[in-house]
Amino acid sequence: MRWFEIALVVLTAFTGLVWLLDKLVFAKRRAAAQGLLDDGSEPLVIDYSKAFFPVLLVVLVLRSFIAEPFRIPSNSMMPTLLTGDFILVNKFTYGLRLPITNKKFVGLGAPERGDVVVFRPPHHPDQDWIKRVVGLPGDRVGYHDNQVTLNGEPLGYAPLGVYEGKGNGTEMTGAEELRETLPGREHRVLERTDLPFLDQGEGEWEVPPGHYFVMGDNRDNSEDSRYWGFLPEQNLRGKAFLIWMHIDGGVDFSRVGSRIQ
Repeated sequence: MRWFEIALVVLTAFTGLVWLLDKLVFAKRRAAAQGLLDDGSEPLVIDYSKAFFPVLLVVLVLRSFIAEPFRIPSNSMMPTLLTGDFILVNKFTYGLRLPITNKKFVGLGAPERGDVVVFRPPHHPDQDWIKRVVGLPGDRVGYHDNQVTLNGEPLGYAPLGVYEGKGNGTEMTGAEELRETLPGREHRVLERTDLPFLDQGEGEWEVPPGHYFVMGDNRDNSEDSRYWGFLPEQNLRGKAFLIWMHIDGGVDFSRVGSRIQ
């Protein structure tokens, strides 16, 4: 989606510049050349720029500073999010950032444990990924035998039954669904206990300042901080908060309007 962001910024800047130059310079010249009091006829590029600039500007402001749509491309956040979910991401919860560069110029808040965040991973800076924040700066995070520990304390788990996947998520049918409890926050996760041992990225990590430890809810099918390290704060794009559409071979209206917990 970065190409769309770049194109939107370039088109907004171009049409805005054309509109401004016409208002300050070209319109007066045309009127003088035609001996008219008004602008007279306008070149096509000016006509289109004046028509599209307000629309492009509104879209740019909304996407950059209010809410941006994303599509979930993988099953790494099952059962919370499914492939084919279209979500909205709050762009101001963690501060206002410039388009393209993603540089923060107004600080408004910081992620909390349990937040589902969209970000650009350090090893794929041109891609947008989505995971859940598990560790904050200064936290000690451990993961052993499907068990997350936070600052030496194991998280609580409550079994919810056997998961039955739909659509692209059928591969996770048979997984164990559990309610995992972070401090002050609950969410669902999936674990495969019906398959031979998998490389689960076990280890211990201490989150450095200005970074976060993120994990997918689909613990056995998620490339996250267990494998590529910590998420820098400057790579954050926003907080996911709503599913506004789901299309996976067809529209699933039961997911439309669901809040992301």
